[in-house]
Amino acid sequence: MDVRGWGEIAFTIALTVVLALPLGFYLARVWQGGSTWLDPVLGPVERVSYAAFGVDPKKPQGWIAYAMAFLAFSLASFVILYLILRFQNLLPFNPQHFPGFSPDLAFNTSISFVTNTNWQSYTPETTISTFSQMAGLTSHNFLSAAAGVAVAGAITRAFAAHRGEGVGNFWVDLTRISLYLLLPLAVVLALVSVALGEPQSLAASATANMVEGGKQTISLFPVASQEVIKQLGTNGGGLFNANSAHPFENPNGVTDLIEIVSMNVVGYACVVAFGVVVLARKEARALGAVMVVMIAVATSVIYATETQPAPALVAAHADASVNMEGKEVRFGAPSTAVWTAFTTGASDGGVNAMHDSLMPLGGGMAMFMIQLGEMLPGGVGSGLYGMMVMAIIAVFVAGLMVGRTPEFLGKKIEAREVKFAMLAVLILPLSILGFAGVAAVVPVALKGLANAGPHGLSELLYAYTSATGNNGSCFCGLSANTPYWNDTLGIAMLLGRFAYVIPVMAIAGSLVAKPKLESSAGTLPTHGPLFIGLVLGVILIVGGLMFFPAMSLGPIVEHFEVLKAVAGH
Repeated sequence: MDVRGWGEIAFTIALTVVLALPLGFYLARVWQGGSTWLDPVLGPVERVSYAAFGVDPKKPQGWIAYAMAFLAFSLASFVILYLILRFQNLLPFNPQHFPGFSPDLAFNTSISFVTNTNWQSYTPETTISTFSQMAGLTSHNFLSAAAGVAVAGAITRAFAAHRGEGVGNFWVDLTRISLYLLLPLAVVLALVSVALGEPQSLAASATANMVEGGKQTISLFPVASQEVIKQLGTNGGGLFNANSAHPFENPNGVTDLIEIVSMNVVGYACVVAFGVVVLARKEARALGAVMVVMIAVATSVIYATETQPAPALVAAHADASVNMEGKEVRFGAPSTAVWTAFTTGASDGGVNAMHDSLMPLGGGMAMFMIQLGEMLPGGVGSGLYGMMVMAIIAVFVAGLMVGRTPEFLGKKIEAREVKFAMLAVLILPLSILGFAGVAAVVPVALKGLANAGPHGLSELLYAYTSATGNNGSCFCGLSANTPYWNDTLGIAMLLGRFAYVIPVMAIAGSLVAKPKLESSAGTLPTHGPLFIGLVLGVILIVGGLMFFPAMSLGPIVEHFEVLKAVAGH
């Protein structure tokens, strides 16, 4: 650890938050249907889209209709993507002549990209065609991200409404977010990425002449356009197996900084937009502070563990000032620490180092960030509505302490909202611990582990944590491209996305019909340090404590085993 490293971490976090402020004000206009500076160009496209699909942009939907539209869109997206992957050998832009995916891999990958998880059980550069990548995966990077931001917009309107009748129109939200937010950002940043050295090509490969006289074939893809939306939409799925540790996906320090900031900036912008729409900017700042505090703590833990000498190398009397195992040497430990915290605090899943190679506590911290619910700042949209669930539970707990009906942003929080909030919270432990517990004793699952003992448990626990949390990163010692892993991880992704969203939409439907009350002398302030501490406590206790027994058998016991092995050397 050094001052330069801490300065790099602080600068990255601060830059992300600062850029989120203007983007959040802009997103608020998009949610509210206001005019933007892009209207002259994209307005006609928006209107044609509504006419083509028979959408009345002025007709709001109730929460059930909104949720059903969300589910119908996701189902149609899954079917189309599944067919593209299964029959990519018959489709154009396949210069490598890759065969179609197997049924279980196509199922897993389709679910993965539709749920904004982007888990990849395959090696991209040797498996997927350019057509499948662009028409299939990249398009869903836009659409699944836009769907998440749409749901965040719906719950935002619920808090803003006074005896309202609807939470918005899903089709309008999906269209406006795709056109006015994600598309322009992606176009601008893709051009910047090309200028900084990322390739953008439809060619199959390039041939490099080696110094020794041989030749090497290097796969090519339209990397820049995919890389940008991969981060902006917290998708994380890379074009190469090494993800953003690959020089084509991440050529230099500038692209590294852009990608780190991109994966969190829209998540923070959703919180800013929430504060603008609900007229609760102080409360939004408090929620943003919770996110920043947890990101800073996670980054600090990872940076501290990864800059300590590796115990095994110390025991061998080797030079081990920094543990560089699995890290990209161009970026070093500070970038690895902040990237790892950002990608697991969001539902991104992209990596610039291998999480499997982190020290036990560093890898455990990454896993714990996902288990907290990925709301720090979370995926685009999903982080905001995940934070709303925790805030509702927090004010309910505070209400029990003082013996009065809790309120949050002028809405009474009653039994209905709390029940739905708890349903959402329970999805993660049921899926993660349930699937991990079964996999730990099923021989067909255990065959996929590269390691035994605590690290092997961490591999399978991280896999179901990542899938249920819609993250997509992994401990790469796991060989997941088998029917058992593809199918169970696919089901975990479905639960993590849809079994969480439906209770959230039910909360929105309940809140939108309630009157917006003026605060009184007995109202709990929801913008100060007390509320920030309360929300942090609820996140850590409700979101994390239930995973502690499993974590103690994985990364925590592995940490002490490493120390014991060194002591006994």
